[in-house]
Amino acid sequence: MELTSTSFLVTLIAVTALAVLAALLLWNRVPGPGWVRWPARLAMIVLCQLTAICVVATWINGSYGLYSSWDDLLGTDTGQNPSTMTGPPPGRAKFTPGDDGTRGTYFRGSHSKLAGQVIVWTPPEYDAPGADKTRFPVLMLLHGYPGSPRSWLDVGAMPGALEQLVQRGAAHPFIVVMPELYPGGVNTDCTNTPQRKLADWFARDVPDLIAKNFRTLPQPRGWGLMGISTGAFCAAKLPLQYPGVFRAGAALDPDPLTGDPDVLADPVLRERNSPMWLVEHTKKADVGLFLATSAQDKDSPPQQLTAFTEAARGSGVRVKTLVRPEGGHNFQTWIAMYPAALGWLSTEISPPAPTR
Repeated sequence: MELTSTSFLVTLIAVTALAVLAALLLWNRVPGPGWVRWPARLAMIVLCQLTAICVVATWINGSYGLYSSWDDLLGTDTGQNPSTMTGPPPGRAKFTPGDDGTRGTYFRGSHSKLAGQVIVWTPPEYDAPGADKTRFPVLMLLHGYPGSPRSWLDVGAMPGALEQLVQRGAAHPFIVVMPELYPGGVNTDCTNTPQRKLADWFARDVPDLIAKNFRTLPQPRGWGLMGISTGAFCAAKLPLQYPGVFRAGAALDPDPLTGDPDVLADPVLRERNSPMWLVEHTKKADVGLFLATSAQDKDSPPQQLTAFTEAARGSGVRVKTLVRPEGGHNFQTWIAMYPAALGWLSTEISPPAPTR
């Protein structure tokens, strides 16, 4: 049973309820003298408290994506070597329908040689009568670190928040794609390193998979990204590196746009793969970036958005910023940013269109 699964949380709640019920029923039925009864009652109290603590801890973990798996929690996930990762290639990957209207698969990229999970949601318009020849824009959602693709579904209010905006005419219907941010368990800030080709995973392998299995608009006009925290760093970086794949990216509370030395120790590799360096060395790219944070977010201070905007002058990159007056580094803040971010993305990325 997965650490972040709803079934695990429900099981813990049921165990807690049973522990409390058992304590109520057995409290006055424990046989033996007092020195036996009182330790037994104390054990029942401790069991009730432990199960309740586990429920609260599991709920908090699911809300904030602190640990994405048992290996992550126990510290046993040291990262798989790409050469040992297995999975079907994009052409043979099978999407399995989920109970929440999504479809998921696990595959191994032919370019990165990395294997990981991808969850896809198609809007109601995709399967509407007469839409079989309509192609749709793609929005890739990049979760934070730690986290998982299901973070968007379990605590990120997706795809419901997008559906509401579409119904109000404030956003396009998108094919929503939620890939793993660090397949194999090693985060590189979506960067190709000598050991792991994470940029290839996002810019080549996942797009190949989606284009083979869904009616998508051509790249780059029909493809964009939205990310949170570490995923936001990637959403700002990948369109600059791969303007032929992604036309726009929305970065909500991005990690330091100059790069994180705790992720990439090599200073040259870190610099050359940072959004700040990339935008300073980009000329006349047809790329748009939406950068958002809050005045209270110390992990993503507003000053870096100002510095990035200044660095982008003359590059041709379209930059729009949003600084909310309050909010922390969490999904409550990010969900409040969705209307502005998704509305802006819908002006940058082409709407659904019939096949020509």
